[in-house]
Amino acid sequence: MANFALFLGPALVLLALFFVFPVIVDIAIAFTDMGQTLQVKEFTTKNFERMLGGDRRLSMALGLTFIYVLGTLAIFNVTFGLVLALTTTAIPDRVGSFFRAVWLLPRMSPSVVYALLWAWVVDPTERGLLNQFINGAFGFEVYDMMNDHPMMLIILANGFIGASMGMIIFTSAIRSIPEHLFFAARADGAGGLHIVWHVILPAIRWPLSFITVYQTLSLLVSFEYIWLITNGGPFFDTTVYALYVYQRAFEHGQYAYGAALALVLVVIGIAAALLMWRFMDMKRLLQQPRIEVQ
Repeated sequence: MANFALFLGPALVLLALFFVFPVIVDIAIAFTDMGQTLQVKEFTTKNFERMLGGDRRLSMALGLTFIYVLGTLAIFNVTFGLVLALTTTAIPDRVGSFFRAVWLLPRMSPSVVYALLWAWVVDPTERGLLNQFINGAFGFEVYDMMNDHPMMLIILANGFIGASMGMIIFTSAIRSIPEHLFFAARADGAGGLHIVWHVILPAIRWPLSFITVYQTLSLLVSFEYIWLITNGGPFFDTTVYALYVYQRAFEHGQYAYGAALALVLVVIGIAAALLMWRFMDMKRLLQQPRIEVQ
């Protein structure tokens, strides 16, 4: 009992304080009429009734969230992260380490600095880096990505920084594969793509599953780069669900309604995690190892 309290006690306290308690508070506020004055006059279900029938922007936020999460996850966080890991492990170690360090720079920089850099890149004037390139190299007209393709902008901004985590996890997983498997594959005449498909991908199945689940849940609740770069615009075209919750609660002072929206987001996250857990058969990852005894 003493060892339990010593080693797991602090973790359980932090878990209860920063995860369980906020959810309980959120549930309590969601069934009130708390507004800007922070006064509670009644306990009600009107917030959920409003979500079901009276909020026209809610369905739009859910649709944008689906596109944002799926696009960022499929193109960058998993696929591009895997490509970076495969590429940087196939070249000499020093060169690979250098490129991995470069890709980690955005993650190590403050969010505001990263967002300001993207604002400069897509500046819809001749001062913007993107317009300097396409206008100077190809003679194209000024391109306003923030207004013409805002969803592509937030997927790119979040994807380039999100791919770095997958790159690190996948790189570690690839390096842990026994070298004799690669030697055997090459001896059998396998090329690079065959080695990736038949050796590397089966060996890193669980890291792939982990990154997919973790990044999906992370993207569902992340909005800081969207808020800093586009502020959910133009015309709510990049207002994903998490940003919509923030705007309702803290910009409009509708704390009870924001808490109800956040509670639904928790339910969506739990449902997504359980579905992916089942689909990817991650229960096998936690099974007891079966060791043959001679």
